[in-house]
Amino acid sequence: MRPTSFAGVALFASGAFAQYYQRLGGCPSLGCVFPPDQADFLPGQRFDIRLEVHSPVNGSEARTGAPDANFKFTIGRKGHEGVDVTEFFDIEEPELERWSFSWYEDLFAEDAETPSLVDVTSKAYRRVALYEPGEYEAILTYYGEEQTVANWLVRDVPKKRRAKNVVLFVGDGMTTNMITAARLIAHKSINGKYQSKMQLDKFPVLGHQMTHSMDSFITDSANSATALYGGHKTTVNALGVYVDSSEDPFDDPKFELLPEIFRRQHPNAGIGIVSTAFLADATPGALAAHTSDRGEYDHVIGAFLEGLTDHEWTKWGGPDVLFGAGAENFLASEDAPRDYYQLFTDKGYTLSLNKTALDAVTNEERALGLFSISNLPTWLDRNVYQSNLKDQENHPDGSGRDAEDLPGLKDMTVKAIDILDTRRREEGWFLMAEAASIDKQMHTLDYDRSLGELLELDDTVRATIQRLEELGVLEDTLVIVTADHGHGFDVTGAVDTDYLAKQEDDRDKRRAIGVYANSGLSQYTVAGPNALRYSEGVHFPARWDPRYALHAGTVAFPDHRENYKVHKEGPRTPAEEGGDGTYYASYKDAVTGFLLNGTLATDADQGVHSLTDVPVFAQGPCQELFGGVYNSNDIFFYIAECLGLAETKGGDHDHGDGHCDPKY
Repeated sequence: MRPTSFAGVALFASGAFAQYYQRLGGCPSLGCVFPPDQADFLPGQRFDIRLEVHSPVNGSEARTGAPDANFKFTIGRKGHEGVDVTEFFDIEEPELERWSFSWYEDLFAEDAETPSLVDVTSKAYRRVALYEPGEYEAILTYYGEEQTVANWLVRDVPKKRRAKNVVLFVGDGMTTNMITAARLIAHKSINGKYQSKMQLDKFPVLGHQMTHSMDSFITDSANSATALYGGHKTTVNALGVYVDSSEDPFDDPKFELLPEIFRRQHPNAGIGIVSTAFLADATPGALAAHTSDRGEYDHVIGAFLEGLTDHEWTKWGGPDVLFGAGAENFLASEDAPRDYYQLFTDKGYTLSLNKTALDAVTNEERALGLFSISNLPTWLDRNVYQSNLKDQENHPDGSGRDAEDLPGLKDMTVKAIDILDTRRREEGWFLMAEAASIDKQMHTLDYDRSLGELLELDDTVRATIQRLEELGVLEDTLVIVTADHGHGFDVTGAVDTDYLAKQEDDRDKRRAIGVYANSGLSQYTVAGPNALRYSEGVHFPARWDPRYALHAGTVAFPDHRENYKVHKEGPRTPAEEGGDGTYYASYKDAVTGFLLNGTLATDADQGVHSLTDVPVFAQGPCQELFGGVYNSNDIFFYIAECLGLAETKGGDHDHGDGHCDPKY
């Protein structure tokens, strides 16, 4: 049983909506339909259906008797009478499943350790598809006359392919405010006018996406990436599935993801995945995995290697390119006996463990590159404070040595494009490249490192457009830059760090903060004794430690101390466990600063995501689709439209099995 992990909207008998804890996400009554109400589908997209009927044994929803084992489920076009699901899809009736789960209804119940128990009956219909655009009504009838209605929409998506290739950059956690701050510290201005622009500023189309989860208005990277790649909003921590109430993290109802659809329709199409995070992390993992638990790392790596074979799910064959970090998930150990280095090389992948080896890889072969344990060290540490790369014991061979000769996002992305273009130019390719530590460093309130990662992303986008032009494929390639979610970050002035350090009282230290006219001008682009080689051409700050630093911060954070100086000794640790199960400001971090009392619960050791919409930049074929404000899952449909992935039953893209073609 999974007592407290469910996110969603549960309708209590009292009529109140649950907040902190929910019985099951997307299930407003005791009858549950997945995909839930308001789900959208690409014509021909494969998906599973999960039905559940709940019988709460205790709590505010308690009822007598066992859950209904004779529930009925019908599907039909909107305005027409529905037929039984087995007739609609011409499939056999699955076996009835039974289980129980428990959950806490609210914080009071958790404090009192009084969970509510729920008995469940369920059925799952695997790997079906809808082809005809329009509205559908799916109705679950249970306990006699009770009904749960799910309204589904099969989008009317043009089928003509307009782009041969797609590059999707994901600046994890990136917001417009972060881009504004990055521009300030890296691009010189005179009298309020910038003398140069970021590459993102040069895109012809700018839109904004709303990142809400299916059952919560703050999302995580798993759910948000799933929306980008699969067109379905789901639950926090879920990858490529709607979360059901069963204990098994792999039996939840799946839906087909962009790489699976693209490779199924075009077996010789290319797929590339690049990330500065560990490759089993949510944003890269969401391109292949189907699990309710993003922490199932072995499942994620296995899905990269061979796809999924359970329930006759799509076996897409794995990417052409897989570059990033997280070697610990590929190395054999007592906990993970599979040697993925060997398994990938057995399937014909080259293996690179440093930049020199990466540069030497032939463009004709599939390539796996793992460059460190855990996440790739940040741009700031690789390029400025390089002493922080020592004594990390993060070499990707597992030897305990330090990782050396490290590539960056630009190196990995440009090499990935070279391989994809060489191997897959005829049928085209899709590449996702993630700047992961924009988010990871924002979580730990290390704003300098986060902005450095954003500037590395901007430099990578610039280099990508240049390489696509050199290859002669820029006009055929849709380039998108967006985020999966944001953080509540902004800049509100400047801080005289010298004055702040010399004050003894915390209240006196705050006088060092200058706002409005006293914020002055950016000191990051002014050459000085600590000037670096990044000031012109490729735009990074000329110095990272000016006396007058940014007064920057987020709206949600743990207790921490702040002196507004760059952390030269390594990535920041804002709060540490105090021995009582709660977190306190770290005195190793910003010793000269003043205390900022946290805005989060005391068990939080880092910041969290925020509600903010995030930007979408687009250029190339179909760029006009990406203007305006829309839902995060719309990006999937726009990419699918540009690649011509909508299918017609029996049409050019119909590679499905007859048993899953609807009759109505």
